[in-house]
Amino acid sequence: MNSKLSENTALISNLLGFLEKLLDYAEIFLKNFLISPCSLLPAPGAFSSQSTMDKFHRAERIDFNQNWKTKINQVFVFLEVFEREGGIQSYAKDIFQAYLAFDEPFYAEVFLLRDSHSSSNPFESDRLKFHYFKSQSPQLGRVRITMALLSHLLRQRPGHVFCGHVNLAPLVGMLCQPLGIPYTVMTHGKEVWEALPTLHKSSLQKATQIWTVSRYTRQVACTANNLDPSKVKLLPCAVNGHNFTPGTKSTVLLERYGLTGAKVLMTVARLWSGDIYKGVDITIQALPRIAEVFPEVKYLVIGRGDDQPRLVKLAQDFGVGDRVIFAGFIPTQELVEYYRLADAYVMPSHEGFGIVYLEAMSCGIPVLSGDADGSAEPLQDGKLGWRVPHRDPDAVATACIEILQGDDQRCHGQWLRENAIALFGIDTFQKRLKEQLLSCVKSS
Repeated sequence: MNSKLSENTALISNLLGFLEKLLDYAEIFLKNFLISPCSLLPAPGAFSSQSTMDKFHRAERIDFNQNWKTKINQVFVFLEVFEREGGIQSYAKDIFQAYLAFDEPFYAEVFLLRDSHSSSNPFESDRLKFHYFKSQSPQLGRVRITMALLSHLLRQRPGHVFCGHVNLAPLVGMLCQPLGIPYTVMTHGKEVWEALPTLHKSSLQKATQIWTVSRYTRQVACTANNLDPSKVKLLPCAVNGHNFTPGTKSTVLLERYGLTGAKVLMTVARLWSGDIYKGVDITIQALPRIAEVFPEVKYLVIGRGDDQPRLVKLAQDFGVGDRVIFAGFIPTQELVEYYRLADAYVMPSHEGFGIVYLEAMSCGIPVLSGDADGSAEPLQDGKLGWRVPHRDPDAVATACIEILQGDDQRCHGQWLRENAIALFGIDTFQKRLKEQLLSCVKSS
């Protein structure tokens, strides 16, 4: 009882401390701004050319003729990067890696809502400073990151803020807009494919730029949320060609999963009931027809989630229970050995982009995707792989048979790898990111 009381007292004390700081920041705002309670935007006519706003907005301009001697301060805000694996997290890590490789004097503070200090982070440096706000109470974490970000914006006046997810856009927009700090929102896929809540949509519309990973997401997001297409810039995902390389099939893994002598189809995906769009069920339904041509075919599924029992039963119902192997979760650093087991990477999905296609191609593995999504980017509209209607088992079966026959140029591993890395390798991503960052600096 005493221990619990002490914990509650400490929590209340911390909350009071946070509130006191927040009141201090509010006082700064009220002294310098006439703020609308609803929008937190400066009231009309509140500032003159010699007003406090001029002083507050005064920032050292970048002289592009001075060999980039001026330090460029920026801010990144992400939900989480290190305590969860996924495409968005990989994208953020690629940004950090590229950022540290620049010759230009870019420096950034990174705010992470759901990561903790104990996270394994190889990017911490004098160029990238990280702040962690994971808390047992999600509400407390949001209060802490809000106050810390506000404090940084007020004290440091960064040249630009980069928001890593649309769910953070209302917070970033609310803090940046009254201060005149330009901000960019990163979008990735299905989270912006439908009409967003009013605050999210408004924050996107008022952003200086919006980054997205594919033409498909740009088109759908602009239509659904009334966005200006000229503000939406493409920054596609990347693949690390040093981490994902061709190689022989591991005999240990072949024996572990009973794949010796088999033609192996593979998918890497979350098996969540809310993510059936990944197409694992459709591939299972296609297996009987594929097996008529390739009796040795098996399907290796990498991933975990609450949809696995349904998929297991589906395989049994279609008479292919002995052909489908669920390997569970595999850490990213081990995935390359699993990709090498595959004769085809099959994911008839509905993706914002689909970095797994790049990983497979970088390993020299031919790929199959859906035909109405962002996978048009990595597959280059079908030049580098098969694109089929994503809920059509017959179309999936036909394409898989073609891939396993191996007569098409898109089955040539070295050719696939060279194209994937040339178009989406880390070096290419770094060049694209630099162009985007420089355009943000020039517009500040």
